[in-house]
Amino acid sequence: MIFHQPQFSPVIAVSSNQWSTGICGCFDDCNVCCFAMWCPLCFICSTASDFGEFCCLPMIDNCACTPPVSMALRASVRNRYGIQGGLGSDCMYVTFCNICSWCQIARELKRRSTNHMVVNAQPAVLAIPSVVVSAPKPVVTTQVTTTVG
Repeated sequence: MIFHQPQFSPVIAVSSNQWSTGICGCFDDCNVCCFAMWCPLCFICSTASDFGEFCCLPMIDNCACTPPVSMALRASVRNRYGIQGGLGSDCMYVTFCNICSWCQIARELKRRSTNHMVVNAQPAVLAIPSVVVSAPKPVVTTQVTTTVG
């Protein structure tokens, strides 16, 4: 008897060759936007870590006019998910809209790495194999007695 039917929420599968949100799509995920606005350094490090990179790697960006780590990570996300674009647009976004670029990357990682759950709605009959348990056999010991004469 089923007491509670599992609920399923539709998952939007992203398999396009375009970014799933625009560069200024902060209202598509307000949590990402707020995190980036209130603690940008923590946000950038967290996003790099979510992508599988060393979390402190973005600190190198503070040493250059065009942030190299931001650009490399953006290009890596594009390559991993087959998103169209080039280094020219990546360079423009990370130089002039760096935090917006990081927000777009974070939203993309969140949408593309969603785990999908498949629920089988058909009832299944589980067969439980029978188990035969036998009683232990008694152990017989013989005692040899010798008499010394």
